[in-house]
Amino acid sequence: MPVVSQRGQQMPPSPIRKLVPFAEAAKKKGLRVYHLNIGQPDIVSPQPILDAVRQSDFKILEYSHSAGNESYRRKLTDYYARFNIPVQHDQIIVTTGGSEAIVFALLACLNPGEEVLVPEPFYANYNGFAIQAGVHVRTVTSTIEDGFALPSLAAFEKAITPRTKAIMICNPNNPTGYLYSRQELELLKQLCLQHNLFLLSDEAYREFCYNGTQVSALHLTDMDDKVVLMDTISKRYSACGGRIGALVTRNQEVLDTVMKFAQARLSPPTFAQIAGEAAVDMPMDYFDEIRMEYQHRRDLLVRMLNDIPGVYCPNPEGAFYVMARFPIDDADRFCQWILEEFNYEGQTVMLSSGTGFYATPGLGINQVRMAYVLNQEAITNAMHCLRHALEVYPGSTL
Repeated sequence: MPVVSQRGQQMPPSPIRKLVPFAEAAKKKGLRVYHLNIGQPDIVSPQPILDAVRQSDFKILEYSHSAGNESYRRKLTDYYARFNIPVQHDQIIVTTGGSEAIVFALLACLNPGEEVLVPEPFYANYNGFAIQAGVHVRTVTSTIEDGFALPSLAAFEKAITPRTKAIMICNPNNPTGYLYSRQELELLKQLCLQHNLFLLSDEAYREFCYNGTQVSALHLTDMDDKVVLMDTISKRYSACGGRIGALVTRNQEVLDTVMKFAQARLSPPTFAQIAGEAAVDMPMDYFDEIRMEYQHRRDLLVRMLNDIPGVYCPNPEGAFYVMARFPIDDADRFCQWILEEFNYEGQTVMLSSGTGFYATPGLGINQVRMAYVLNQEAITNAMHCLRHALEVYPGSTL
C-alpha cells in the first residue's frame, strides 16, 4: 500500500476538534454538552447579511476576480478607514476565510525551511498552515503569570536565527485573549527593522476589545514593506460558515506574489463576498451590544473559574477566549475524561487542552482554553459541571 506524504503525517490533529467523537458519544448517551472548545459564537448572524445572500439574483454564478469583487474591496477600504488604517482597494486580496489569508502570507513571505517566530501559546492551526507551506514555527514563550503579555525583547533576540524570516502575532490573541499594546507593537517593529523580518498580523478579533482599543500592525510607521495583515468576517459578524477573509498589505511585491496563489485557486466564494459586502454596511454601534455581552460573559467565566479551588485564570482584554491553569496532571487526559466518564446532572463540558497551543514540549500540560461564546446561563451551568468534575477527577493535583 502506498504511504501517505510526510507532510500529511506531520499535520497535527486539531486540539479544538479532535475530541468531537467523544462529545458525540456523550450526546448519544443523552448528556448535554456545553461547547467551550471552539470559537463558534451563539450570537445571531446579522439579518442584512443573510438577506443580501437570499436576495441575490444570478443567471450564471460566475467566477469573481481572483482578488475578490472590486466593489467589496472598495467597501473594505471604508471599513479599515474607520480604524485609521488607510489602504487602497488594490492592496486587498479577498480570501477563502482568514485561514487562506494566513496560508497565502506564509507561502508568499517565507521559503520552505525558513522560520516564523510566534509567541506561544498560539492559535493551534498556525502549526498546520506552516506545515502546508513547508515553514517551521519557532516560538517565544509567554507566561500565564504575566497574563500572556508579549515576551521580552531579549527573549525574541535569543530565538531569532539566520533562518528567521517573519514574526506572526494574533491581536487580540487567540487563545489567550491578550491585547497587545502600542509599546509591545513598537518592540516588534524594532525587531523587524533590525533583522529585516516580515510582521504577519492576524486581526480577526479587532472589534472585541474590553479594556482599550486595538493597535493594528498597519498603524506602525516605516513598516509598509514589512506588514501583512490577515483578516476575516467569521467572528466579527458571527459568520464563521461564510468562509471569507482578506489579506492586506502595502508591499506590492507581496501582493503580486499572493495574487499568483489567488489565481491558482481561481476565486473566493461569491455568496460569501456578497455577505461580506453587506456586513461592511452594518453600523458601528452594531458592535456595542455584542461587545458588552461578551464582556459580561468574560467577567462571569473568569470569576467562576477563579472561584474554583486550584484554578487560576487571567482576565483577558480582548477576543473571547481564556487560558486557565487547572489542578490536573494532564490536560489532554482531563479533556477526554470529562466527556467520556463524567457528567453532572446529565451535563458535561467540551474543552480544548492547552498542550495543542504550545510548540514547546511539556508546556500547557495543566492549561485549558475556553471560548466564552455561549450565553451566561450556559456558562454558569458549564462552570458548575467543571467545579464538580475537578473535585472527582482521578488525576487532580490538589
